[in-house]
Amino acid sequence: MTRSTLRQQIADALRDEVLAGRLQPGQEFTVKEIAATYEVSATPVREALVDLTAQGLLDSIQHRGFQVHRFSVEDFRGMVEARSLIVDGIFRRDGAPRVALGPGPALGSVRRRAEEAARAARATDVDILIGYDVRFWRELGALVSNVYIADFLHRLRVQAWVFAVPHLRAESDLRTWLWSGHDELAEAIGSGDARTARDLIMAHNAHALAWADRLERRAGHGLRLPHLGDSEDCGDPEGRGDRGHPGASGVPGQRRDPGRPGEPGYSGSPLAPQ
Repeated sequence: MTRSTLRQQIADALRDEVLAGRLQPGQEFTVKEIAATYEVSATPVREALVDLTAQGLLDSIQHRGFQVHRFSVEDFRGMVEARSLIVDGIFRRDGAPRVALGPGPALGSVRRRAEEAARAARATDVDILIGYDVRFWRELGALVSNVYIADFLHRLRVQAWVFAVPHLRAESDLRTWLWSGHDELAEAIGSGDARTARDLIMAHNAHALAWADRLERRAGHGLRLPHLGDSEDCGDPEGRGDRGHPGASGVPGQRRDPGRPGEPGYSGSPLAPQ
């Protein structure tokens, strides 16, 4: 296995742990600790952590290592507003949408992701939804005729999930706040209906902003938002620790193998608090 491949596998594995909330915002670790956990050399671990820092998921702490970045409600609002501005440009620039509409070779996969994401959202299964939602928007973004826009939208999507997961786990009404319009959006894209596709995406972003307003109101009324280091708020309140999400990556040579997400007996990240 090449160093670059190992570097990517480590980055993918840690990104998935951050996305799922098993590595919690504010949690600190060192290159040495992660290298020992995965039984690999320090170099690919350091490179993976630098990559995740560049993606905004980790912070580098001088002389101490790294920690998972803490995103605020205002950060989340900014992510959603940025998405809205970009989508507006994609569908309006030069009077023609800059996205491939209608049937195409990539649409079958987009529709499959859409069906699974919508099903998970309606079932209020956050663990399953995370992976399918990220993949759905990643593949949908690939239909945009600009790789830089697609990559930027993907980064915003991942960062938004990192913020949202601990707050969603504390929500009493998940069915209201988990967006489930993936299949409708895929159908609009497949049928070439640019107006409906744009309206659905903008409604999705408005829905996310409404949730941000709810979080701010709760904080303003003195209701406790989940502290992003609290295990009771960031854990698995429904006792579904054996269920993960698609796309989570393991790293060969792991000292203590917790299994892969989605497999029976999966116990989460070896780096997560036990």
